[in-house]
Amino acid sequence: MMTGNVRKPCVCASVRRAARRLARTYDSALAGSGMNVTQFAVMRALERHENEPLSRVADDLAMERTSLYRALALLERNNWIKLKSGRDNRSRCASISSLGRKALDRAQPHWAHTQSAIVEKFGRVRWAHFVTEMQQLSQCAADLERGLAKRDAK
Repeated sequence: MMTGNVRKPCVCASVRRAARRLARTYDSALAGSGMNVTQFAVMRALERHENEPLSRVADDLAMERTSLYRALALLERNNWIKLKSGRDNRSRCASISSLGRKALDRAQPHWAHTQSAIVEKFGRVRWAHFVTEMQQLSQCAADLERGLAKRDAK
């Protein structure tokens, strides 16, 4: 076990700290729409994968399926989505209802304003580079996770 040359600060803690702050900022911006940023992200993923297996939505969001299902339950209670059986009856899929489309339409301008403001303040070029770096960081974590799963399977 390595103890002397561990790089600090912790990658996970640093990214999560930034994510929590960003989530609070977006939640504040979206508050008037009746939707929070997690719900907004899930609804946008459902738009991209409408009537596809929910496993694809979970993969898109890099969410555990149980967390996705909890988020979907609230969206369904709000009548923003409709859940149904998938093609093989073992999978499930979702579609956005007309109420859900209206909720997205209410939230979109608030999200867009916040998104633009943050990107402008951070810098467009820096943001583009940061997105690439975050994708690479995520891929590093995914590769490590696969390696750990193989190790644990032995």
